[in-house]
Amino acid sequence: MDQTPPSFMRRLSLAFGAFFSIIGNRDFAAQVMRLRAGADLAAPAAAEAPSDVRPLREVPHEAALQLLGMLQREARLVDFVAEDITAYSDADVGGAARLVHAGCRKVLGEHFSIEPVRADAEGSRVTLADGFDAAAIRLTGNVVGKPPFTGTISHRGWRVTDARLPKLAEHHDASIIAQAEVEL
Repeated sequence: MDQTPPSFMRRLSLAFGAFFSIIGNRDFAAQVMRLRAGADLAAPAAAEAPSDVRPLREVPHEAALQLLGMLQREARLVDFVAEDITAYSDADVGGAARLVHAGCRKVLGEHFSIEPVRADAEGSRVTLADGFDAAAIRLTGNVVGKPPFTGTISHRGWRVTDARLPKLAEHHDASIIAQAEVEL
């Protein structure tokens, strides 16, 4: 394996890939937590070792950079997050947040089909039988014992059913998420 330290852009793309992997894969998130605590990932903790260990796969980083570029272009998301807003009033921040929200919503609507993981309304009582999809449903609160579990839906979750990212030209540099502008 190459031991050369990755470049800044490679680290940035790795961070975005890791972010989405941590959000979508609780086993991966547990491994990241063990790594941050100084544990050796080659030997997972016996109590936490999943029975079907799957190798980690690297995901293409261009898609994450492309999405970030679209969110910057339509919602000025990077500008908003990079700005130090402590000097602004809540009303000013709220006004800016409405513009960012509208742009983000536009990007999601144009490029993704998203539906709730659970059709039940938030606040509904549900029973999860043995074999429920643990990748799609996260148990919170006092989790003890084995299924069936009965609880209240606090968030229905979201699932992407279709992604429609534009194709990139062969030599397009996806790391440029917003060009510098020079007014003449």
